Parts: sequence; C-alpha cells; structure tokens
Amino acid sequence: MLQIKDLVFDSWGRRFFDGATVTLPKDAKVGLVGRNGVGKSTLFRLIKGEFTPGGGDISLPRLARMGSVDQEHPATPVSLLDTVLEADVERATLLSRLETAAAEEMGDIYARLIEIDADRAPSRAAEILAGLGFSQDDLARPMAEFSGGWRMRVALAASLFAEPDLLLLDEPTNYLDLEGALWLEARLKKYPHTTIVISHDRELLNGSTDHILHLKDGKLTLYPGGYDDFERQLTEKLRLQEATRVKIEAQRAHLQSFVDRFRAKASKATQAQSRLKMIARLPPVAAVIEERVTPFVLPSPERPLAPPLLRLEGAAVGYGGPPILKRLDLRLDIDDRIGLLGVNGAGKSTFAKLVAGALTTEAGKLHRSPRLKVGWFHQHQIEAMDPDDTPLEIIRRIMPEETEAKRRARLAQFGLGHEKVETTVANLSGGERARLLLNLVALEAPHLLILDEPTNHLDIDSRRALLEALNDYEGAVILITHDRSLMELVADRLWLAADGTITPFDGDMDDYAAFVLDRARQAARAPTQVREEAPPPPPPPPSPPPRAKVPTGPARRRAETAEAALAKATELVAIIDRALTDPATFTGDPEKAAELGRKRDAAQASLEAAELEWIEAQEAYEALKG
Repeated sequence: MLQIKDLVFDSWGRRFFDGATVTLPKDAKVGLVGRNGVGKSTLFRLIKGEFTPGGGDISLPRLARMGSVDQEHPATPVSLLDTVLEADVERATLLSRLETAAAEEMGDIYARLIEIDADRAPSRAAEILAGLGFSQDDLARPMAEFSGGWRMRVALAASLFAEPDLLLLDEPTNYLDLEGALWLEARLKKYPHTTIVISHDRELLNGSTDHILHLKDGKLTLYPGGYDDFERQLTEKLRLQEATRVKIEAQRAHLQSFVDRFRAKASKATQAQSRLKMIARLPPVAAVIEERVTPFVLPSPERPLAPPLLRLEGAAVGYGGPPILKRLDLRLDIDDRIGLLGVNGAGKSTFAKLVAGALTTEAGKLHRSPRLKVGWFHQHQIEAMDPDDTPLEIIRRIMPEETEAKRRARLAQFGLGHEKVETTVANLSGGERARLLLNLVALEAPHLLILDEPTNHLDIDSRRALLEALNDYEGAVILITHDRSLMELVADRLWLAADGTITPFDGDMDDYAAFVLDRARQAARAPTQVREEAPPPPPPPPSPPPRAKVPTGPARRRAETAEAALAKATELVAIIDRALTDPATFTGDPEKAAELGRKRDAAQASLEAAELEWIEAQEAYEALKG
C-alpha cells in the first residue's frame, strides 16, 4: 500500500531519516512507535507531502485516498451529523448533482448512490459518533456549539466515516476518554483499509494493530504482530546482535594476536598479512546501548495519617447551579488506589477538584483529615504554563530557600539535564512539560496523588517509569486516564462516575470494556433523531404575502449587551481557572487557594446567569426577525 525507499530528510539542524526503507502490506493496521522526538509526526508530514524529502521516494497506489486528523473541525453552523456526512465527498457530490441533473443523468446518479450504500450513511455516521461519546440529541446541534476537544472528535469521526485507503492517526486517544479509547481500539481493528497510528497506548497497539513500525536512528523496521510481539522480537534481535558482536570481537582479537606475534618473522609474514585481510573483512557490529528513561520521583508521605483520609456522606458539589455530582457516599484510605471511570462530562474532574480542595460541598458532609496533603496533576496545568518561563525559574519559586546547585540537581532528578533547565517552556516537548509538572505536584510527599490524564504526552517507556513510581509510592492515588494498561496495573478499586453520582464499579477493566462497547452498540441502534437525506422534494407552494416589518432594534441591542456580558463572565472564569491550575497556588498559600475556589463558584454562577440571559435575548431577537 505504502512504499518508502531510501528516505533522507534533514531539518532543524538534525537528520531525521537516513536511508529509511519499508513497504507496508495492503490493508495493514500499523502502529508507528519510537522515542519522543525521533520524527514520527515528521514522517506523517512527509507522507502527506507537507515536507519535501532530501532524498529517496514515498509512493502510494494511483488514485489512493489519504485521510488524517490534523486539527479540530471548524465551528460552523452546520449540524454535527451533516458535518460528518460531508466527509464522504462522492456521496455529497452525487446528492448535490441531483438538484440540477437532467432527467437522463438521474438514473446513473441513483445507481451510483445505491452502489455506495448512500441510504445507510446517516445511520453509519450516527454509529461512529455514538462510539465517540456523542448523544442522539447532539446530532442536530450546530458545530459552533461544541468545544475544541469535541470538535477534535468530530474530525476523527469524519475520517473514520470517509474510510480513506490510507488513514493516518497521530495520538488519537489524547483527546478521548477511556470509553472513547476502548471504542476506537475495536473500530480500528475492523477498519477496512490501511491505517498507521502513532500511539503510546500499549493496549491500543496490542488490540488494533497487526504490525509495528519502529523508528530509530533514522531507520524504519517493520515487525509483525502487536506491541507485545514487537517487544519480544526487538529484545531477541538485540540479544543476537550483542552475541554476534561479542563473537566477532573475540575472533578479531584472536587474529590480531597472531599478527602481533608473527608479523616480524619472515616465515610467518604471509600468514600475518592474510589474517590482517581477514580482520578487515569482519563486519562491524555496533554495541547494544540500552536506552534508559529517567525515573519519576514520587516521594511517599513521611508520616501516614489515621484512616480515613476523607469521607463523603450524602455530599453534593457543583458550580452554583444544579449540582454536578450528588449522593456521594465514599471513603478514601491511605492505601487506596482508585481508578475513576466515566465518560467526559460525567463529573470526574469536578470530583478531583472537590477532593483537592478547589471546590466545597453544597450539601452533605465532607470529613477531611486536617493534615492531609494533596498533589493534583491535570492537563490544564500544562496548557496554562507561561511559554516564556523556564524550569529553573519555576523551581526557584517553589524552592526559594534552597541553593542553586540543589535546584539544578532536583531538575536533573526530574529528567531535565543542564541543557534543558534554562530552556523556555515553549521550547520544551509535551513530555518534558508533563514530567516537570508530575514531579512538582509530588515534591512535598503528599498523602494523596490525584492524576487526571497524566500520560497524554509520555512515550511508552516514560509511562512504564510512571507505573513503577506509582507502585513504589505509599500514599493514596486517584487515577483518571484513558491508558487502560496504566489503569489495570495501578488501580485496585474502580469507581464509576455516571448519572450524576459516583459509585463503586463491581468488576475489572475487561468487564468495563465490555460494558462500554455494549452501551455504544445500544446507542448506535437508537433511532436517529434527525431527518436522513433524500432526493430534493417537489417545489414548495407559493409563499404567503410578506408581513409588516416588526421593529427589532431594542431586541438586537439587548442580545448584543447579553453577548458582551457573557464574554466578560467567561473570561473571568478562565482567569481564575488559570490561577487554580498553577501548582504554586496550592503549595504556597492554602488560604489563597480556598479563596480562589470561592471566587470560582461565584464566577461560575455569574456565567450561568449570563448564559441564560443571552439565550433568552437571542431567542427573543430571532422570534422578532422571523
């Protein structure tokens, strides 16, 4: 399907590909793996033609269609379902041609629509959207109503619906929850054409790929099987390489010994020269250099607290309006490892804020140990980092009493060497930023670690290092992640956020995977609440005479004022959220953090009131215009 031959590419002062060659079988499901920064995303851009190779060739079959998910779908007034349906360009073109086609052409158009199963397209699109977490009510909503993360899901849904001959996916689970990742794994396994997936999710690679493409030292090597098979084959290959190197070096030493002993003797000169030629013909075999990843530093609490760390009794929590979570009856002890499950929007992050102290209960009781220290990591911290900041400046603020040498030594423990400590955040990789923040939230040996999607920017080896650190850590853990492997190996209890509450889940991750896929199938079978496309109807009857124009000026001004108030309220909430996502807020001044939490509640209430006023004003204006 895809052939790469002697690919050479240099950029940013380094060589990414040096004579890389590989041929992918037709309809193969390929996982592209390699350390962070080796050039995996660069290879995708070369395949798509965005970069020009310095040498070699990348070729696809003639007329092959290529698809990828490069950015979120635009916020348009087009409905969600229609947006996905438009991704099938041929079907959309045929339906458009029906509107103006001559009578003699319509037969051919209808025949082609039947051939490509166009009638089933809306239900197929709805099935994909349901698997990615959209409800039936969402199908008719315009794209402009969805946030950036959900529009990324739409872009993924559109690519899966269009079914290109070569589908390129770069870390597709980074904007999915665990439920979406489980569905995508099952979907990719059944995808009818060739896929290449860049992913650090071991379970996804094991469950949905039949080949692993390894990028290392500018070369591409294809291995059959999933990721576990690749690891076994690579280990054996390196073992054989090292054994061959040792054997050749021993042979080289033996021949050199003969040359050194007899080179000066005339009777042995010919044999010595012969052995020198033999030494020159011995193939060079590089020594196997084990790639090591810096471990994470997650110090355990010095003194354990008396159980429980916290207890919730009939608690409810929200942001000033209707509670997001209620009927919370849960207990957390020092040795608990909780895996928090649930779809996006079910309240997992709200629960994390409650436990971390950023939110207070609106009803019920929360009993918390007064000496409880919490380390809280979440993705917004990475997004909120000042791009002009440096790791050294960050740790100076957190460790003001320490010497410069100790600060640099601590950053080295985090995996940031001397060449990185004064690099701006904007020039650090996502993995380096995640490493820095993960280590910082655990700096004061908290009794409880709350980790909300900690692995999004970590490669597989770094994820393994985090797993080892968490298993050595002796405090409590609440883990929210789409990485099924990490969830299985860290969590010993599962809680499920659903239906406005959180309850223990009776089962393991295999049971939960079956539960998620069954729920997606049921959602896909539900009747679609939007009209399926059909050939254009007969012309409508003549319109009635126009009505007298109704003055709309006051209503329009009210809508504009409400929109401005809504923008201001949204900005205030965003400013407070940025402060709450700064680790220094919780490590420096707990009182300030609590005050910010109260301000956040008030700002959220104002935001909801502004939203309600804007909706009412807009509806009134639209009604007058109509």
